[in-house]
Amino acid sequence: MTDEKNVVLKVRGLKKSFGSLEVLKGVDVDIHKGEVVVVIGPSGSGKSTFLRCLNLLEKPSEGDIEYHGKSILHKDMKIDEYREKIGMVFQLFNLFENLSVLQNVTIGPLKVLKADPAETDKKARELLKRVGLESKIEAYPAQLSGGQKQRVAIARTLAMDPEVILFDEATSALDPEMVGEVLQIMRQLARDGMTMVVVTHEMGFAREVGDRVIFMDGGYIVEEGNPKDVINNPQHQRTKNFLSKML
Repeated sequence: MTDEKNVVLKVRGLKKSFGSLEVLKGVDVDIHKGEVVVVIGPSGSGKSTFLRCLNLLEKPSEGDIEYHGKSILHKDMKIDEYREKIGMVFQLFNLFENLSVLQNVTIGPLKVLKADPAETDKKARELLKRVGLESKIEAYPAQLSGGQKQRVAIARTLAMDPEVILFDEATSALDPEMVGEVLQIMRQLARDGMTMVVVTHEMGFAREVGDRVIFMDGGYIVEEGNPKDVINNPQHQRTKNFLSKML
């Protein structure tokens, strides 16, 4: 996995401050093609800020992020084109309440990619079928459960043909019985070879689906490695303390 050609995102010396609050204090990590990287850690450890820096929802204060060897912070970088390739699924769905399920999925390709309307419609229907929502195509977000909303959000992200999908606590706003249906879709994406960076508290998912687990605390990567090693046999005391509360 150390093959440089397989590195999609390369992060070096990443720091992010909000005023005097230093949230990321120097993060180095490579994300490889087809890899599922699961990021765990206590609240306030910098996980979500790290994710938001990866698609430039937050601009890093220091350091660099390269996408296929090119710095995304370079002034010539077309941010919108880059964001098309780095999809994001948020904790609170961020659906358009005034659009139907189908319209929520087609709006990105139509407006941003200027895709063919007939093709876009066909693909959106296929994606909604894939996430088990073909019967909800005409429904509006207010008529859906949390789990259904999150599955629409995943279909909407997939409609843009991203190379990488970032999941920011995608199940933490859901009722417990809804969590499984969203994790099942994420498992299938992993099986299909999608490159994913997943911030989550779901240790079972981390252990089962992750190729690599990163434990963050205090703005640093404290420990990373194979899920079985990090979760079952952590080396650092901070990791042990965190996992003792989670498992």
